[in-house]
Amino acid sequence: MATRTAKAKSGKGLAFRKMHGLGNDVVVLDARAANLMLTPKSARAIADRRLGVGCDQIMIIEPPRTGGDAYIAIRNADGGVVEACGNGFRCVASLLMAESGKDKLTMETLAGPVIATRAEKGLISVDMGPARLEAKDIPLAQQVDTLHLPINQSPLSDGVGVNMGNPHAVFFVPDAEAIDLAFLGPKIEHDKLFPERTNVEVVQVLTRKHLRMRVWERGAGITMACGTGACATLVAAVRRDLADRKAIVTVDGGDLEIEWRTDNHVIMTGPVAETAVGILDASLLA
Repeated sequence: MATRTAKAKSGKGLAFRKMHGLGNDVVVLDARAANLMLTPKSARAIADRRLGVGCDQIMIIEPPRTGGDAYIAIRNADGGVVEACGNGFRCVASLLMAESGKDKLTMETLAGPVIATRAEKGLISVDMGPARLEAKDIPLAQQVDTLHLPINQSPLSDGVGVNMGNPHAVFFVPDAEAIDLAFLGPKIEHDKLFPERTNVEVVQVLTRKHLRMRVWERGAGITMACGTGACATLVAAVRRDLADRKAIVTVDGGDLEIEWRTDNHVIMTGPVAETAVGILDASLLA
């Protein structure tokens, strides 16, 4: 990109930007000028926090395919392809807006089109699309009531299933800080109920307008923030009549404003930050 986003290739490596949304950090690569075939091994090398750049997700900007402003491909820290990353979408949107001068744009993704708009105080709002609540859409391995998932990993049970472009299992608890998420998260992520694995949220209801969430992300582990997880959290809370349709979701990294509109679309608003620019050594791409 012209001034903000790293262009695809240099003579010795690949330009990148490192950004984050409330601590959910991403490495942004620009593959519009030159094709980039990022293997799972290369993605893991880039995401490695000791031997690479370190990140939760890698966001790859590609040429648009269906008339949007750009196509965004995403890989998790484990190298796997994923459909959506809400905090990453805000980061990429801020770069595309700075480049184009637009206050509104459309990003094409594996989960469908994502519309981003510039909000007040330097924040970015992203329409994360409709909440999908049917078992086949999450997806689940069997037909069950998604408002009461048959999961029991004590003390987590009776979760709520939501798909926000990727699968989520939301559990309401008296004290989110007391949950051993590092132990329970991977158990639920790999439960046989979830054929594509799942993200896991533990949520404490502070008020109807304020929720506290911690997250275990599929393929990334515990992260400081998860945009799709915050969206799934509000949807699950509204379905359980625990929250209003617009509320603050506090994650480890700070606050996200989430609104579940009556048209079923979920709007996420939050900050972005840039922490580094540089060139990836060619060995990371080998």
